[in-house]
Amino acid sequence: MAVHPIEERYGTAEMRAVWSEKNRFSAIVKVEVALAKAEAHNGLIPAAAAVEISEKARNASLERAKAIELEISHDMMAIVKAISEVTGESGRWVHYGATSNDILDTATGLQLGQALNLIDEKLRRLLGVLLKRAVENKNLVCIGRTHGQHGVPTTYGLRFAIWASEVGRHIERLEQMRPRVVVGQMTGAVGTQAALGPKGIEVQSSMMEFLVMSSVDVSNQVISRDRYAEFFMFCAGVATTLDKIGVEIRSLQRTEIGEVEEAFGSKQVGSSTMPHKRNPIKSEQVCGLARIIRSAVEPALQNNTLWDERDLTNSSCERVLFPESSILTDHCLRLMTVVLEGLVINKTAIRRNLGFLHGINMAESVMIELTKKGMSRQDSHERIRAASMQALAEGKPLADVLGADPEIVRFCKKAEIDALLSPDSYIGTAILQVERLNEKLSPLCI
Repeated sequence: MAVHPIEERYGTAEMRAVWSEKNRFSAIVKVEVALAKAEAHNGLIPAAAAVEISEKARNASLERAKAIELEISHDMMAIVKAISEVTGESGRWVHYGATSNDILDTATGLQLGQALNLIDEKLRRLLGVLLKRAVENKNLVCIGRTHGQHGVPTTYGLRFAIWASEVGRHIERLEQMRPRVVVGQMTGAVGTQAALGPKGIEVQSSMMEFLVMSSVDVSNQVISRDRYAEFFMFCAGVATTLDKIGVEIRSLQRTEIGEVEEAFGSKQVGSSTMPHKRNPIKSEQVCGLARIIRSAVEPALQNNTLWDERDLTNSSCERVLFPESSILTDHCLRLMTVVLEGLVINKTAIRRNLGFLHGINMAESVMIELTKKGMSRQDSHERIRAASMQALAEGKPLADVLGADPEIVRFCKKAEIDALLSPDSYIGTAILQVERLNEKLSPLCI
C-alpha cells in the first residue's frame, strides 16, 4: 500500500526514478569509484586498485548493503562494505580518506543534476506553450481587473506573455543556480583533508572532474546547506508561478465569468452528486501542491544551521525534502502544461464581460484625451470620476452621461467620446509587447 501520494498519484516516473533507492545507491557507487580514480591519479592508492574498483564496484548490490546496515546500523558504511566485498584485494582502498558526507553529499549533487535536467526540460516546454498561446491571442481584447474589479482592457496575449516571462526567468535562475547546487566535496572529517595529506585539494579536483560537477571551495564535514536551500527556494518559486496561473484560471472559469475552461473529457465526472459540474480540478491540484512545495523552504534553511562542523539534524529532514519537492515540482510543471495546452477560451464570454459596465471602465481613455486637448489633468480626472459614479448609480452608459456635460463636449465631440469608449482601441502596446517577448524567449523553448 502506498504511504505517500508521490508513490503513485503524483509525479512522473522519470523524476521518481531520480530519487529512488536504486538510483541513490548507484550514485554513491559512482562517487566511490570516482574517489578511487582520483586518488590513483594523484598517487595515493595503486593504479591497479582503482582499475579493479572501477570494474567491479558495479557488482555491489543494494540488497546486500541493506542487509549489512541491519547489522551495523550505518547506511554509508554498509555500502562501503558491500562494495569492498565485490572488489577483491582492492576493496581495502574503498572509501580511503573519506568521511560519509563526502560521498553522500556528492551523490546528492549528482541526483540534483538529474532532477534539474528534468525540471529544465519541463520549464522549456511550458514556456513554449505559453508563448504559442500568447501569440495566438495577442489581438484578443479582454477586460483587465484590479482588486477584482473591472479596469481598462488588456489582451489574453499579454496575460500569457506575462506568465511566459516569469517562466523565462525561472529558466535563467536554474542555469545560474546549477553550478552552486550540483556540487561535490572530498574534504574528510571536519573538512581539513588531513587523511589525504598535501594532495587533498588535487584529489578533490580530480574526483569532481571525473564526475563532471563543480567542487566546493571549502567545507566542514558537510556541504553548506545554503546551496540546497537555494534549490528548495527555486522549487518554491516555480511552484508559486504555477499557483499564480492556476488561481487566475480558476477565477476566470467561475460560472459568472466563464472566459476560460480547463479541457473536460467526454466521460469526465465533475461531481459525485451534481452531474452538471465541470470543475478546474487540475489547476486546483497545482495550487494545493504548491503549498507543500513552499513548505520545504523553512526546514531547508534551518538545515544550514548545524552544530560546529556538523550534526545529523539535516539528514532525516533531507530524506523527505529532496524527493518530495523535486517530484511535486516536476509533477506540477507537467500538469500545468497540460492545462494550458488544452485551455478552452470562450470569446463570447470575453466580449460580454468587456462590455459589462457599458463603457464606464473606459473612463481613463476619455480623461487622457481631455488632458491632451487642454483640460487640466486633475480637473478632467474629477469630472470623469463624477460622471462615472453617476453612470454607475443611474445604470446609464458612460457615453450618455459624458455627452450631457457641456464642459466635456466642449473639448470632445460625442462621436469622439464614442470612439474613446471603444475597448479595442485602448490596448496600447500590448500586441507589440507580446511580439517582442516571443522573439526574445523563443530560443529557450524545446
